[in-house]
Amino acid sequence: MLRMAGLLHVTKSMTLTAGTRSFRIMNNTSWRALSTASSSSSTNEHTRAVRPRRALFYVPGSDERKIHKSISVGADCVVYDLEDSVSSSKKGTARHMVIDALEASEHGKAEKAVRINAVGSGHELDDLNVILLSKRLQAIVIPKVQSAKDIQFVSRMIDSVAIESQRERIRLIASIESALGMMNIKEIVTADPRLDALIFAAEDYCADLGLVRSKSRREMLFARQLIVNAAAAYGLQAIDLVCVDFQDDEILAEECKEGKQFGFAGKQAIHPGQIDIIQKAFLPDPKDLERAIRVVQGYEANAQKGVGAFNLDGKMIDMPVVRWAEKVVSRAKAGGMVIPEVESTATTGKD
Repeated sequence: MLRMAGLLHVTKSMTLTAGTRSFRIMNNTSWRALSTASSSSSTNEHTRAVRPRRALFYVPGSDERKIHKSISVGADCVVYDLEDSVSSSKKGTARHMVIDALEASEHGKAEKAVRINAVGSGHELDDLNVILLSKRLQAIVIPKVQSAKDIQFVSRMIDSVAIESQRERIRLIASIESALGMMNIKEIVTADPRLDALIFAAEDYCADLGLVRSKSRREMLFARQLIVNAAAAYGLQAIDLVCVDFQDDEILAEECKEGKQFGFAGKQAIHPGQIDIIQKAFLPDPKDLERAIRVVQGYEANAQKGVGAFNLDGKMIDMPVVRWAEKVVSRAKAGGMVIPEVESTATTGKD
């Protein structure tokens, strides 16, 4: 059920901040900042500062050249990888290369994250004992999550090892890569309040089930929708699969469009050339943003009159549509979009 917050009065050229980004309101108006609380969730997208994660870009933790290049790629989230891209013989060296990269200051607004080795791999403890000494680590990607215990183990390590000032700052991102992980999805999404997002790892999932990956991606439809549904139910972001055709912009754009339609908030990237396409694709369409602003303004105007549902351009607007509009505006803010000046033409449901 939707629960309303107080009014947010906005004046011309006022600057607001969402997550790590700011945006400017260009019109003189006031509109209600909505805060929703799902009956099945203690936190959700509307009650936390949303960090944009349109492109989640992996950087091999043992490759000095790629680490240095990652500073300027412009991805919302840069993930230094200690898992699949690093051989066992280089993991020790990679840990220290990664912590040096984390402490570097030339990262702009990108979120700094590390993908550790899977819980139970024998490497995860050493990974955490090193990276949790960083003063700038913002997120940990946990691969091959099978159950709530994997999330809770990492969270306990944060409480035990991380610098005290960092403990509340570090977020967790769970990568779901197996049939068992899918079956345990509800216990995973409710495992720990530090959990921010779910990743769908297509290659590992297909390997686990013996699926043959096709261009249509239909064999992964159930898993992708399960990830999106679970994330939405508990206020988490859902991050879509990697486009393995990293030199084909047309296929990447098609996958981005599909993922956005499915409800994903972003997509994994494995090549710098994918980042710009992904980040643009996962911004709200300007027409959707304009309509969302008009919906929220119309809701505000009618709420002051004690009116619930109202008419906008000949269509009834009720609370599900208002919730959609609030999400669109929230994602636009998080992505740094300029909020356009619009004029609402909403009327009451009786007009």
